[in-house]
Amino acid sequence: MASSTVSRARPDSRAPDVPRGRRVRRQLPSSPWLFAAPGLLIISAFILYPFVSTLVNAFTDRRTLIPGEFVGLANFRELLHDDMFWIGLRNSSLYVLGVVPALVILPLLLALLVQKNIPGITFFRSAFYTPVVASIVVVGLIWVWLLDERGLINSLLEAIGVGRIGFLSDQWLLLLSAMAVTVWKGLGYYMIIYLAALANVPRELHEAAAVDGAGAIRRFVTVTVPAVRSTMALVGALSSVAAFKVFSEVYLMAGPSGGPAGEDTTLVMLVQRTGTGLTGRVGYASAISVVVFVVTVALMLLVLRADRRGET
Repeated sequence: MASSTVSRARPDSRAPDVPRGRRVRRQLPSSPWLFAAPGLLIISAFILYPFVSTLVNAFTDRRTLIPGEFVGLANFRELLHDDMFWIGLRNSSLYVLGVVPALVILPLLLALLVQKNIPGITFFRSAFYTPVVASIVVVGLIWVWLLDERGLINSLLEAIGVGRIGFLSDQWLLLLSAMAVTVWKGLGYYMIIYLAALANVPRELHEAAAVDGAGAIRRFVTVTVPAVRSTMALVGALSSVAAFKVFSEVYLMAGPSGGPAGEDTTLVMLVQRTGTGLTGRVGYASAISVVVFVVTVALMLLVLRADRRGET
């Protein structure tokens, strides 16, 4: 009896047959790679190949129209005796010191201001983010017109009796003006990052601190800052890399020559000036690019290590 019952139940337990005329297609092992191939080709063509090519060219004396030969560390030894390289390294380092602290703190304060849901706050969020989507060329030209000797700001200063200030003719004022443009343009971008981080901070922490008698400043230091510490490290890493590789702001405001006597030249401007043109020294410019890459990686590692120490 048991065997007959089992034999009767078998036809019902079988999976339904595949309809005739419908073929089951087997997935090829290479199918995932076919989907990833376009992205891999783009990355290889525009990121991986230029990176490897730059590393190889850094050890050659290649020029724009001449393939060049292997020269070992000659380009890097020449860097040690190049005054313009040290000027560019100084300006790029000063740019990091001037821009990064402002882009870590100011966007956080701005995010706290626009976090509240009050009437009209959407307009201010859009207004603060507008410089981010604007072209850096347009932004640079606008600020050049504002800071020029006969620009709007100098005209106002002269009208109130202060006198004209050489924002674009003085070495240090020009560098500070470029830093101000970088900070102004990056505020909205990092504000959005902080807004996403602040949305994950439990409101109960602020309420508990307020019950304990903590004011706004103390709640900011003891509740907000520890809650967004990792985001601050991310912003610090991103802004430090972008600041050290600055090009457009200084180039537009100082010109191709890099300001008075080239004293405002940054490392990336030096790469552009050295490695372009019919007689461009591609090998030497590649060596400078390698130095920029090493320094930016070191900056990121320092910021992330400082963040880990702060958490322990």
